[in-house]
Amino acid sequence: MKPTGLSLLAGFAALLLAGTAQAETVKLTLWHMEQPPHRVQRVQELLDEFNKAHPDIQVSQEPQSWGEVYAKAPAAFAAGTGPDILFTIPDFTTVIKGIDAVVPVDDLVKELDGKHGFIEAALKPYQYDDHVWAVPAYNMALSLWYRNSVFKEAGIEVPKTWSEWQAAAEKLSVDGRYGIGLPANKQLYTDQTVYTFMVNAGAADIYKDDGSVDFDKPATVEAYDFYSKLAKLSPADNGSWTWGEAEACFASDTCGMILQFSVINTYDTQAEGDAADLGVAAVPHAESQGGSGTISYPNALMVTTKDEARQKAAGTFIAWLLEPENYGRFLNMEPGLFLPVTGDGAKADSFWNDPVVTKYKAQVETMIANSHGGKLFGFTTGKVFPSIGAISAQNVIAETLQQIVVDGQSPADAVKAGQAKMSDIAR
Repeated sequence: MKPTGLSLLAGFAALLLAGTAQAETVKLTLWHMEQPPHRVQRVQELLDEFNKAHPDIQVSQEPQSWGEVYAKAPAAFAAGTGPDILFTIPDFTTVIKGIDAVVPVDDLVKELDGKHGFIEAALKPYQYDDHVWAVPAYNMALSLWYRNSVFKEAGIEVPKTWSEWQAAAEKLSVDGRYGIGLPANKQLYTDQTVYTFMVNAGAADIYKDDGSVDFDKPATVEAYDFYSKLAKLSPADNGSWTWGEAEACFASDTCGMILQFSVINTYDTQAEGDAADLGVAAVPHAESQGGSGTISYPNALMVTTKDEARQKAAGTFIAWLLEPENYGRFLNMEPGLFLPVTGDGAKADSFWNDPVVTKYKAQVETMIANSHGGKLFGFTTGKVFPSIGAISAQNVIAETLQQIVVDGQSPADAVKAGQAKMSDIAR
């Protein structure tokens, strides 16, 4: 049958519609929790650049709050309004995985690892249940911060062991200065610092392979006992401290040493800003241990869309972000805090040419080296159990310390009570 004019027109229209569909822009929504305006601005600059170079993919950001996202994200996914890409930390990943709102990124991570080389400490917390659940983006790791001039005046060498550390803190506790500033609040910062002591006592694992809690052991008691001794050399208000109070204590030279992810920004803007005098070192370790470790928080990117075209577009964006010429600018949305998680990212000119990073190059190099030995409670054995989210949310590690420094319990009794509480949560 000879086609009619109407059928020819219909066929032509169908071709036009097909072409339009092929050229349709894939729109992605990115949620991150980096709310400070200068960080949001840097992310937007990168998105604008990516979107211009990829007209078929357009990524928009929706900044969120860590204080709200644990509840907001599950509600959004339930309503069908969740993001396509979601920033995460290891325990938050277990929450999103638990509601089946994250897709594995094994192939993407394998490709990017082969190209850029992820550090093991950043990748390990996302490798479990036979998959990789997020693409590492940046790391943060606690280090020991001090002033070279203060150490020199007191005749102190940088401590490497706990006995050396205690001696240094005691020697610095003179003339209105506290030898060290350690938090004792029931809050995440205390969880982080106490866990760093646990790592350096050989008590990094808080689970056994069968999922039972492995908190109450001699190495954990040793860590709490030593922490409580140093806490007595800290300011009396440390029971209400978060990260900011510790940085302020160091910036004012009221605390001779602190443990912090970074003090570079406050030291540069609120203290002397003398890069040659700012000291940073690996966290000292117990005499029974052969080397230093720390806690690290590798932040990562989850792909949450179930649509294959969106998944492919999300992979394109993440791959673009990790290219060295882009990656350093991403990390330097907060110079001197966010650390690279890839081998070539740690060498990228785009990272090292930032004025703040250039000024404090020696300190940043030490921070990066320290981060390679990072661990995170609940993510050390290759198996991850859902209860770690609740243990973290309830700050059981910090609460255990408070039972010692506030309630006067012995470290052994407090750790035993901590074991019982963690076990109840894990049931």
